[in-house]
Amino acid sequence: MDPNGRNRRKRGNPVHGWVVLDKPLALGSTKAVGRVRWLFEAQKAGHAGTLDPLATGILPIALGEATKTVPFLVDAAKAYEFDISFGVSTETLDAEGEVTGRSDVRPKTDAIKAVLPRFTGNVEQVPPKYSAIKIDGKRAYDLARAGVAVEMKTRIVRIDAVSLVQQSGDVASFTVDCGKGTYVRSLARDICEALGAEGHVSRLRRTRVGPFDLSQSVTLEALEADEDRTSALCPVAAALPDMPRLDIDEAQAKELRFGRDIPVDRAHPDGTEVGVFLNTHLVAIGSCDDGLFHPRRVFTVNGTE
Repeated sequence: MDPNGRNRRKRGNPVHGWVVLDKPLALGSTKAVGRVRWLFEAQKAGHAGTLDPLATGILPIALGEATKTVPFLVDAAKAYEFDISFGVSTETLDAEGEVTGRSDVRPKTDAIKAVLPRFTGNVEQVPPKYSAIKIDGKRAYDLARAGVAVEMKTRIVRIDAVSLVQQSGDVASFTVDCGKGTYVRSLARDICEALGAEGHVSRLRRTRVGPFDLSQSVTLEALEADEDRTSALCPVAAALPDMPRLDIDEAQAKELRFGRDIPVDRAHPDGTEVGVFLNTHLVAIGSCDDGLFHPRRVFTVNGTE
């Protein structure tokens, strides 16, 4: 409310849903979100999983109520395509950084395939010092650019599969399916070290984030050219394809909108996280316990509170 006790309207439109953006090269994730929010004139926007400016591909952007489901996508599995250019290593592990090493070693296809099994499963990985990881409250890349020596701690990441797709001259192309927190640039660095070669990531494209892949994606150019952009919106619940579902009626939805528990049958074990729906609309996410559903996140229904 304003000082006179009147309700202030939120700036922008009450747009709710996911835009699966095929992010272009050289555009940062924050600027991409800002551009999509501006195109939809949305009240609120966020994204699931930062994508480097030098990377292209899937950047899921949440508008309105979809921002409440961002945490579920941040933890989701991801897939990438990437190229390693052999011969030169760089400070940033990609084509942007200063050269740190050169080598005439050009690994053969059989040698590359032989080392890849080392990089599947739970793998120890040191993130790039040019990354968004926070160290003492500051981004690692800000410290690195300021010339501050930073020690990046080893972490365990999950890599489900990494495959060599093709090799041509100095460049080898790969695909990788991985879990949260995996850095492809670090993976490429470690592959090069295992091969006794110098190299860097010369192309990086994200092809999947959780349930979203390139088949659902849209480019900025397409959004800008389409006056009715609603066809590019995926439902809020699209981020939760594997979450158990509980259907309710209008009276129960009203109770949930007030943040109240509602009685449910015991179809779901206690502690199970479920999505609650009124027809096709996601009303709440929460857990079942002792015959009650406890809402943790409550969503708008048909665009109204």
